[in-house]
Amino acid sequence: MKLTLYTSAFCAPCMQARTVLAEVPALVPGAVVEERDVAFRSAEAEADGIRSTPTVIITSDDGTEVFRATGAPTLNQVLVAAAKAL
Repeated sequence: MKLTLYTSAFCAPCMQARTVLAEVPALVPGAVVEERDVAFRSAEAEADGIRSTPTVIITSDDGTEVFRATGAPTLNQVLVAAAKAL
């Protein structure tokens, strides 16, 4: 399972989302978190339909998107979505 966090500089909610996602690998074995700054990875952000930051996308191992949240999700939301990806 992969958790992709799209961020931008000086984004206060991005810091909160980053903090939440940092907890996930310790709680969900095999979870991989990748952060992408939209300024540096604009092509990927556009391909994923990113309109605002932070945006979190969780995909299953086969690449299927199972969760998308704009804004900072709670740890509970992320864990429920992670369960769907497993």
